[in-house]
Amino acid sequence: MGLLNGLATIIAMLTFLGIVVWAFSKGRADANREASMLPFAVPDERLMDKKKEETHE
Repeated sequence: MGLLNGLATIIAMLTFLGIVVWAFSKGRADANREASMLPFAVPDERLMDKKKEETHE
């Protein structure tokens, strides 16, 4: 049973490290940069509320 637990731990660790290497690889740099700017791409809520008030009057 201990051997099975050890193998499962090693597989989980290798999977985690593989995902980390993939996420921070040079090929993902552009996608990471684009994703980091997504919160700034949405319109400002206060401006949207003002535009709604102007159109309803």
